[in-house]
Amino acid sequence: MLVHRYKTDLRCGACVARVGPLLDAAPDIARWSADVTDPNKVLTVEGEVTAERVADVIGPAGYHVLGEIPAEKPAAPIPLAPAEKPTSYFPLLLVLFYLVGLTAAMEVAAGSFDVMRAMSRFMAGFFVVFSFFKLLDVRAFADAYRSYDVVAAKWPAYGYAYPFIELGLGVAYLTNFVPLVTNAVTLVVMGVSAVGVVKAVAAKRKIRCACLGTVFNLPMSKVTLIEDGLMIAMAAAMLVLMAM
Repeated sequence: MLVHRYKTDLRCGACVARVGPLLDAAPDIARWSADVTDPNKVLTVEGEVTAERVADVIGPAGYHVLGEIPAEKPAAPIPLAPAEKPTSYFPLLLVLFYLVGLTAAMEVAAGSFDVMRAMSRFMAGFFVVFSFFKLLDVRAFADAYRSYDVVAAKWPAYGYAYPFIELGLGVAYLTNFVPLVTNAVTLVVMGVSAVGVVKAVAAKRKIRCACLGTVFNLPMSKVTLIEDGLMIAMAAAMLVLMAM
């Protein structure tokens, strides 16, 4: 049933008492109420009526309908926040699978398997691909990285520089640039990164891993530690092999 609100010239409770019997007797008015404290002296009527009909009902008591008050529009619904991407290791594992596959394919194409060359190619691909995802949104990566990395937590600028450090390492491995220096830098950079990961995993903190930037919602866990450990192990192995 429709509800209408009308502006009237009702002034007080006595006025309401005069029109009450008239409104109660009207067969097309189911319910009504009056608010004389409102500046508009609002008369609310429920029923299949018009302003003219209500004016006719209260007219004999000497009161008038001065206009209908438009119904208030319902408040616009608050937009829901976009759902957070579900956590999954699939993107990380898929990237690693691609890197292993491409490295193996290049070794097959070379006609022989060389450990040093294979590790160098894998690490080149690793750093280039991982830096790419971080560079898609450097600011978001830096904010996420600062939440667990021991260096970025003290010096936020390091979080902004880190993707470029990875890209530089990727290019260095790809071009075989001073392998001794490249592997030594990798050992230090990944070792420091692993410290923050170890602390986060040990504290069982539920935070997002920023290894693939913020494009994917990767949970921080032992898998992330294994990823850092793999790079540390390869860099160390290459340093050992070069020293032999």
